Amino acid sequence: MIIVTGGAGFIGSNLIKKLNNLGETNILLVDDLKNSIKFKNLVDLNFYDFIDKEYFLHKFILNTNLNLGIIDAVFHEGACSDTTEWNGKYIINNNYQYSKELLNFCLKQKIPFVYASSASVYGIRDSNFIEDRQYEKPVNLYAYSKMLFDNYVRQLLPKATSPICGLRYFNVYGPYENHKKNMASLVLKLINDSINNQNLKLFQGSENFKRDFIYVNDVVALNIWCLENNIFGIYNCGTGCSESLVTLANVIIEHYNKGTIEYIPFPKQLEGYYQYYTQANLNNLKKIGYNKPFININQGITKYINWINNRL
Repeated sequence: MIIVTGGAGFIGSNLIKKLNNLGETNILLVDDLKNSIKFKNLVDLNFYDFIDKEYFLHKFILNTNLNLGIIDAVFHEGACSDTTEWNGKYIINNNYQYSKELLNFCLKQKIPFVYASSASVYGIRDSNFIEDRQYEKPVNLYAYSKMLFDNYVRQLLPKATSPICGLRYFNVYGPYENHKKNMASLVLKLINDSINNQNLKLFQGSENFKRDFIYVNDVVALNIWCLENNIFGIYNCGTGCSESLVTLANVIIEHYNKGTIEYIPFPKQLEGYYQYYTQANLNNLKKIGYNKPFININQGITKYINWINNRL
């Protein structure tokens, strides 16, 4: 059995879809459906069972007398990813404490553990997106919770007898993210602007903003590769290329052959909290042997739009 937490979410549902394509359906999907629109992500998936995340933790993980059977791996994709959430108790319990309990269960049972970290841990910088503590300076509570767990993992890695692998996701976009609303990728927001015959909205100054955008299929491929190759450690999960937000909008305008960029005021509440630039340093990823090419922004947007069109 493979366990996928956050399996009804963006990356989790894509991961399960890929596992299904590889012939794997003995999957325990862990999530909650407080955001009930996430059920739409489940319609295309095949899995053995669905368990609420709180029930899973308290009845299965913390109660070690219960037998889950043979567990081949845990992909821990579940978290509160809302960067505007400032309820510290909730974020730490959900993103940090929950992850610790699940990790320790996996270590005790010698189950490979692949989890979602985040490039947000690097904070605001224009270089050195390197997987090292000296380069980490989170500017919001979500990012801090991710760094906190990464640091906990670092303490356990030297003595770990089963794989622990964290992947720091950069700006992921692709199918099954509609439920994220304001937290959805900029790519989806701009596509929706175009579909709705609106101007494509970017913040003023976006001509100077650049991000590392990675298509969700590449994220899934790296997750599965790390499991198959028993990878230990924390690694960046980005393309290594930085794209201008204006370039991004222009790709979408060219694809639909309509629309124009509309610059809107930069929100004051984001000042000091907005990553103006990201670009994954892939040196450590290459050192462990990962050399698969990443989908470029033109290819990724085309794939995404085709997927959306097939859903309309």
